[in-house]
Amino acid sequence: MRIGFVLMWSSGFVGAALAAGTAGSLTTLAWRCLVAAVLIGGWWWLTRRRALSFAEIRLQVGIGLLSQCVYLFGVFWSVGLGVPSGTAALIAALQPIVATVLSQFVLGERASAAQWAGLGIGLGGVALVVGGDLSGGDAPAIAYALPVLSMLGLVAGTLIERRADGRTPVADSLTIQCLTSAVVFTALAAITGQLVPPGNGSFWLAIAWLVLLSTFGGYGFYWLNLRRSSVTSVSSLLYLTPPTTMLVAFLFFDETLDVRGLLGVAVCALAVFLVLRKQRSSETVPPERGRCPAS
Repeated sequence: MRIGFVLMWSSGFVGAALAAGTAGSLTTLAWRCLVAAVLIGGWWWLTRRRALSFAEIRLQVGIGLLSQCVYLFGVFWSVGLGVPSGTAALIAALQPIVATVLSQFVLGERASAAQWAGLGIGLGGVALVVGGDLSGGDAPAIAYALPVLSMLGLVAGTLIERRADGRTPVADSLTIQCLTSAVVFTALAAITGQLVPPGNGSFWLAIAWLVLLSTFGGYGFYWLNLRRSSVTSVSSLLYLTPPTTMLVAFLFFDETLDVRGLLGVAVCALAVFLVLRKQRSSETVPPERGRCPAS
């Protein structure tokens, strides 16, 4: 499941590259979430339909707002305003450290010295990978707050989900979260006049990629991993997504792969190894009661 999460979470780069030049970020987000909501909502209604309590719905709506709406909107908007993607990625790479610090207070989880070392090393590895795209850019100063907001949104959603301790099966959770993000992004796109999609095939191929791999696969594997391990362990896997994205860009889009990038891959791999090397018994959580359709 860990490998699946890293691959699926990193797949967003390919989808974004396919959609680039065909539609604006808000149009892409709206249709990504709309299609995802229709598919998973229809699947849930036909195969898993059950009465959901108001408490369950309220909890998952909140998690969806934080982990999908705030996270995705902040990332897309910041890059649209001119924040270099490498800078945004490096800010996002603070997530494992911030999540680990806060999980000690919110969840009572404790990271070992080796795990803290791994978290620090991982941040350095990400800096090596994205170093070529680190620059001031032309974005206004306020735009750099958006990746921070995205990162904090994902951290908050992660802590709330972990604290809920698997009360709602992942499939039900993801259904509610996708419906929530569809409502939010569709409304934003409609208000700003960006809801009408382009008719070209590249756009719809990008939407299919983002829905199946990034949304169902990425978020599905993320929540499944979180149900089975600690916040520190799962968050550390995010260090592997920039290196994986870099390798995908090299294989499919002929982007440059240099020694510094390869060194960053090795450093990130070492960091995750240190974090995951000793899984404490306290990280064990109750067995999952439901399965995500993308798993």
